[in-house]
Amino acid sequence: MRIALYPGTFDPITLGHLDIIQRASILVDRLVIGVAINRDKGPLFDLEERVAMIQTECAAFSKETKTEIIVHPFENLLLDCAHDVGANLIVRGLRAVSDFEYEFQMVGMNRAMDSSIETVFLMAEARHQAIASKLVKEIARLGGDVSKFVTPAVKDALLARLR
Repeated sequence: MRIALYPGTFDPITLGHLDIIQRASILVDRLVIGVAINRDKGPLFDLEERVAMIQTECAAFSKETKTEIIVHPFENLLLDCAHDVGANLIVRGLRAVSDFEYEFQMVGMNRAMDSSIETVFLMAEARHQAIASKLVKEIARLGGDVSKFVTPAVKDALLARLR
């Protein structure tokens, strides 16, 4: 069974994340969405809310691709999480060259710690390359329209949280 881990904070999940999830789900039998518990980032949505959003947004992909999609919170090293869920593949989304520089370093460190886990990069679709959760939150906070960047349900949750 091909099992991949797609990690992130998903605060909130964006159309860019969903694009990577949909495309990654075609490549594997089980895709684990690893929701990072990162207290240093101070997420807008708590862990349970982020998990619920991801489950709701990914349900259709799972049915469409016949791939099992599991949402799994984690607070340990990414490699330890991969071991916990039985993944031998880590999926990372890239938007720009700046993402690659960071990810390149991360892959090097991960490979030094455990060379049995491979990392695969998927480029975000061109229309999603500028989307970042941090920017989506800022646009919403300042009264801008985020409907081009998130689903209607996520937009509603975001606006309700910022009220």
